[in-house]
Amino acid sequence: MHVLSSTPRINRRHVLRGLGVSLALPMLECMRSGAAGISATARAAEAGKRIARSVFIYLPNGVNNWDWQIREAGRGYKLSKSLAVLEKHREVITPISGLHHPHALGHHHGCQGVWLTGAKVGDGVRNTISVDQLMAGHTAKQTRYASLELAAEGSLSVNADGVGLPSERNLAVAFNGLFSEPKDGIAAQRRRLNRKESILDVVLEEAQGLDRQLGAADRGRLEQYLTSVREVEVRAKRAEGWLDTPRPKIEAAVAEKLNRDVGLDKLGEYMRTVYDIVALAFQTDMTRVVTFCTGSEGRGPAIPERGIRQERHALSHHNGNPTLMADLATSDRFNLEQFGYLLTRLAETRDADGPLLDSSMVLFGSGMAYGHSHGVANMPLVLAGGSALGLKHGSNVDFNLAAGHDYEKDLIGICFKPVDPKARMSNLLLTMAQRMGIETASFSDSTRELTELTG
Repeated sequence: MHVLSSTPRINRRHVLRGLGVSLALPMLECMRSGAAGISATARAAEAGKRIARSVFIYLPNGVNNWDWQIREAGRGYKLSKSLAVLEKHREVITPISGLHHPHALGHHHGCQGVWLTGAKVGDGVRNTISVDQLMAGHTAKQTRYASLELAAEGSLSVNADGVGLPSERNLAVAFNGLFSEPKDGIAAQRRRLNRKESILDVVLEEAQGLDRQLGAADRGRLEQYLTSVREVEVRAKRAEGWLDTPRPKIEAAVAEKLNRDVGLDKLGEYMRTVYDIVALAFQTDMTRVVTFCTGSEGRGPAIPERGIRQERHALSHHNGNPTLMADLATSDRFNLEQFGYLLTRLAETRDADGPLLDSSMVLFGSGMAYGHSHGVANMPLVLAGGSALGLKHGSNVDFNLAAGHDYEKDLIGICFKPVDPKARMSNLLLTMAQRMGIETASFSDSTRELTELTG
């Protein structure tokens, strides 16, 4: 079936080739026919609804608080030394201060794992679903991939069974998974997927018999393993369902730029390649939910191109050392510069209704505030984009100042004890989930929607 009318005003394949993609991009306004299109993208556009997308970017080990913290709230705020690199994006970003996960207080080693879940974990208690996977379950039917998990180190995503999902570090593998057709053909890939499902069936059957012979502790471990097996099974079935749908055809110049495994010794190039892949994945509607973990809490990449040889974890344990503190601030600004690059890419790339940034919520931040002694309150956060989804930007939202806090008297203490106990990170995650179209009144330990971001 042809998606276009018999007399389209402009040839779709010709236009998309100029954008670097020759197939499967969202329909452009000048190409719409009177009848509804067959793709989810076209249907959403015809119904006057914006496709909603979300990106979550994690920075490990907190920040240099003295250079990061903004001291004024509202629209007239002055960007701090670290955040000044985002000046040109001022009208599409909202810095946020004062949020925390109550269950993470005193448990710094798990703050990365609960950043998107807000769960109380430990003592045998399993994690809960991360907000990106809640979103992915909502959008999965419309895209080839429910979500995309990328990482220089570590991971962020947790499925509904509390099991962490692996992240892809090799960018060539990530690019090929999205945009390369199987080299030996669709029929061979179908056989491999069917074989995988058959093997999984055998594993599940044998495990069910074994379950009756195990004690409680081993049964719990087996259950977690089987959850991972079922996750593989679900992904295999999804992949089989999309086999007959061609992937977008990427022009050679674009593929050459993105289809390569950039090393972390070129961290800026690595991150910009990640963000180019994210923009292209959104442009082609391959997925609508992405997580990117820039580093693990125990390490965090060094930045050789800025002369920083130590990992972020070492820099964060500065103990007041001026050199380490200056390097940590440089690392903060470097990561924010790459974040700004993503915002620029999403602003430059359009779908039928306008820039992708308007329909993409991008959250950048850390689950730790003060890395030197592991303070996890007052999370450093910046929310960007999503104006077409109802987000309002241009102001600094500060729950510390709203509760009457004076930064000149105490900048570090609030990283260990929240100024406003009701200012929860889960409120932000709830707000983002609702803007993705999920009809829910709560997420994790949330107490309310953050109308400060939407009013």
